[in-house]
Amino acid sequence: MSDQLERFIFSQHDIRGQVVTLSDAYRSVLENNPLPAPVARLLGEFLAAACLLSTTLKFDGLLSLQARGKGHVPLMMAECTHHSDLRGIARIAEGAQTGAHTGLQELIGTHSALTITLEPKRGERYQGVVPMEKGSLAGCLEDYFTRSEQLDTRFWLECDGNQAGGIMLQVLPGNNAASAGENHDAWETALHLADSVTARELYTLSHRELIHRLFHQLRPASLGTDSIRFKCSCSRERSARALVSLGAGDLYKLLDEQNGEIVTDCQFCNARYHFDRNQIEVLLNAPPHTLH
Repeated sequence: MSDQLERFIFSQHDIRGQVVTLSDAYRSVLENNPLPAPVARLLGEFLAAACLLSTTLKFDGLLSLQARGKGHVPLMMAECTHHSDLRGIARIAEGAQTGAHTGLQELIGTHSALTITLEPKRGERYQGVVPMEKGSLAGCLEDYFTRSEQLDTRFWLECDGNQAGGIMLQVLPGNNAASAGENHDAWETALHLADSVTARELYTLSHRELIHRLFHQLRPASLGTDSIRFKCSCSRERSARALVSLGAGDLYKLLDEQNGEIVTDCQFCNARYHFDRNQIEVLLNAPPHTLH
């Protein structure tokens, strides 16, 4: 089940989960930004994780997962919208030798931080940050939920450079479906069962078959399926707003430095937007509300 996410819940316990697999969407990200194999595999894990995390969105908006450090890959980011539009990027440090480095800490570097940002179309932006002290992205995400959300949450993430996937399990607050002891026992059982999943199973089995094979004794019930696609949110209008925010002085200076034309590049999809002097003057003289 490529480029799809399945949400489910254990009918008799307060535990929810989701499973995602990515193929075309993942490869589309790499086509726009070719990367060395170890970096491409780690970005695949970030993309799968962003999809899993996006199911927590209760609003129309965007979730972004970002790692920053001082290693060979100082920036890695994946974003997924409420509508399952996915994009991602990795930036490699100048002169970095990434081929011999495969681990999270080796690539991103020590003293790095993982940031999860929620951006609703309406309402306040939320951001949570946790130091990346674990040896895997799954471990860092679990650490984030323990520190920031106080929710038992586990991740299993895979990527072979051609496709990516993952499973997320989370305890629901409230303990309404069963007693605390029953929920605890079911949680431990679910973790044990999920630990047995193989990358081959994740990539080749349908989500329904995988969920049944792993968790049938806990009576999983489907909550629906979402289709994932690569889609960049850049646009000429967004580029125009970014330019106007620089101010007239800086814009005219840029025009002089770049021979009368400003070109903006999207780091995610490599789209290019051109603005000549006349177009810049129109933007600067436009009423503010027309730029939104």
